[in-house]
Amino acid sequence: MINIGTHLSSSKGFEAAANMALEIGGNTFQYFPRNPRGGAVKKLDDNDVKAFHEIVRCNNFAPILCHAPYTYNLSSAKEDVRTFAREAFRQDLERLELLPCDLYNFHPGSHTGLGVDKGIEHIIEILNENITDDITSTILLETMAGKGTEIGRSFEELARIIDGTKQKEKLGVCMDTCHIFSAGYDIVNDLDGVLEEFDKLIGLDKLKAIHLNDSLKPFGENKDRHAGIGEGLIGLDALLSFIKHPKLKNLPFYLETPYDEKGHAREIKMIKELLNEEVE
Repeated sequence: MINIGTHLSSSKGFEAAANMALEIGGNTFQYFPRNPRGGAVKKLDDNDVKAFHEIVRCNNFAPILCHAPYTYNLSSAKEDVRTFAREAFRQDLERLELLPCDLYNFHPGSHTGLGVDKGIEHIIEILNENITDDITSTILLETMAGKGTEIGRSFEELARIIDGTKQKEKLGVCMDTCHIFSAGYDIVNDLDGVLEEFDKLIGLDKLKAIHLNDSLKPFGENKDRHAGIGEGLIGLDALLSFIKHPKLKNLPFYLETPYDEKGHAREIKMIKELLNEEVE
């Protein structure tokens, strides 16, 4: 069975988000812990949290993913930007300890002119400050497309961050299909080769989640432009091969395609039907 969901808003509560995940045919979802473009965070409601736990338990949800807002830049040249990221990152991790969520994903950030080496140094410093013994979540570095001064465009850069972090056992990777395709990893014609390289540099045991997206931009252009499943330059066949791959098929897949819940329900239904047709 495919573990699949999409990005849902938790602004109306986690119980509502979990019910919506089920309604559109999913068994998981990802969400922002606060405004994705700002720093505001909504206080948790105890009754909502209890109901959320119960839905997840009764419906055998796959791992739920908390996605850090885009405003966090752990590698910024500006100290005040890094300070905000450091403080908000820690608050998010502490909040996760109260929820049935054990995955926390973040964009490594952009070094904004400092250079990759210094940017990675800043990321490692903040991770080592925040990933303490009391944190039980797995923190995921997301693979990036490589636009501008982004860090995380290569498996090597992610490996350097993991290697420099003290509690390596609490770190993993979320692989974004659009991003790695745009970064120059040929998942269309050489998926096995891409996975072998990942395993060599990072280890497939560190791969904990997949952002499932098609790409509007051509291979290797370092442009982050998501498309609907089967509507971009990766293509439906390649994405289905990705989902079915024996080394990936048991991971949670999160759609980040440019649709609302109805569109995501349609995509989930299509993926499930195509996978069932091939099994039959």
